[in-house]
Amino acid sequence: MPSLVLTNGAAAPKKKIRLCFLELSCTAGYMASGQWKSGTDNSRTKDRLKYYLDLAKLAEKGKISAIFFADWYAGFEVYQDSMDPMLRAGHQVAHMDPVPIISAMATVTTSVAFAATASTSYVNPYILARQYSTLDHLTEGRLAWNIVTSWSTAAAKALGADDVVPHDERYLMADEYMDVVYKLWESSWSDDAATWDAEANIAYDPAKIKKVEHSGKYYKMSGRNQVHPSPQRTPVLFQAGTSKSGVEFAAKHAEAIFLNTATSAQAAKTIKGFREDTAAKGRDPASVRFFPCIMPIIGKTSEEAQAKYQTALKNADPIAGLGQFSGYTGIDMSKLPLDEPLKISEEAGMVAIQSVFRALEASNTTKEPWTPRRLGIQMALGGLHPCPVGTAAEVADIMEQWVAEADVDGFNIGSVTNPGSWEDVVELLVPELQKRGIFWDDYDVPGGTFRENMYGEGQKHLRDDHYGSSFKWGRNETVAGDTEVSL
Repeated sequence: MPSLVLTNGAAAPKKKIRLCFLELSCTAGYMASGQWKSGTDNSRTKDRLKYYLDLAKLAEKGKISAIFFADWYAGFEVYQDSMDPMLRAGHQVAHMDPVPIISAMATVTTSVAFAATASTSYVNPYILARQYSTLDHLTEGRLAWNIVTSWSTAAAKALGADDVVPHDERYLMADEYMDVVYKLWESSWSDDAATWDAEANIAYDPAKIKKVEHSGKYYKMSGRNQVHPSPQRTPVLFQAGTSKSGVEFAAKHAEAIFLNTATSAQAAKTIKGFREDTAAKGRDPASVRFFPCIMPIIGKTSEEAQAKYQTALKNADPIAGLGQFSGYTGIDMSKLPLDEPLKISEEAGMVAIQSVFRALEASNTTKEPWTPRRLGIQMALGGLHPCPVGTAAEVADIMEQWVAEADVDGFNIGSVTNPGSWEDVVELLVPELQKRGIFWDDYDVPGGTFRENMYGEGQKHLRDDHYGSSFKWGRNETVAGDTEVSL
């Protein structure tokens, strides 16, 4: 959930990265499975508030930019056509809603931000706009929204649909959804609508609060935003789509991109394409921040790091890893013998995921053939993400390489065990990054909004070159899609 971003340079000041912690609410392991069996892991307590308050305080101690909450509905039930393997493994199940947790975490911190996932496929845009405006107020502007379009059949059925909406149409729906929430966040209230004028007996000036009228292909609404403008108005916008439709959507809307890339070369290609697409839409390509996921295992010595890795390997659950992979791909890996080499070109459905295996191969130096068991272990210890094992200096070397080669702006740091993995980041990695001049000694704007700590003091709202800024109060509100706001 949380992520950090670094910056580099030679003669010029080094690029400062930001780091985020990648968290999954109330489930024993997100990227890593089986680690709840460790005597030092506290993920069994993710159903209690203390876990999250301690995490928030640790993140702020380490000057972490944000805690990034991954989230989805239902669960993975592709492996063996059942959720039983995931339940037995305690992996990505018992999954609580992160949104109510964030307000409590904000009470024990002043600068760390919070990014919560919500789906345009199932959350009504009016409800989402009010919910995120509320959280932006309560966190004093430290909120981000990770925008997703839900793809799981299990989620569709749990929420009353027969099946998922086709991929490209989900993004068409999401694009119109954004128009609705931009109108509610940016257009419905003037900045100075709250007057609190006792003599005139006016708390909120009705002349400065207007009703949004939207009638589009997928959404229809008539009403004012129920909440007055929050510190950021629109929360910082994260997105992770890499398909053609996803990239088109992200180039238009995203301020930060969460990357799932195995190598710096793969990340460099992806980021270059994203920046070109962003520039084509009239946006400054440097304004979009890129955060690949990384799963480091850090020790005070290389030997200590290797010992931690061996312990994690012993606890890793390959069946849970395969259940996660099956959920991501829609392929039931239980039909394949656990210890026989995968014949990717011959197995039914496997051709469609050859790129996944190419990415895995690129991240591994061993010539050992892929078997379902090996794949399950790989998924149980980080999947497609870089998973360096070593000292803080060795991990920092890899981060610097990614910054130099791929132009990343930071990292989403996943944990192997809780809280040990993140304690190692704060106590060992952060000081090493600070010593190298690639991580801030303090937040750029202590106590400021998330957007200010991404772009600079005073930049609380959407940049003027962002599509959403066209909806700001007082501007011409007739925009793409022939939908209008009444002003």
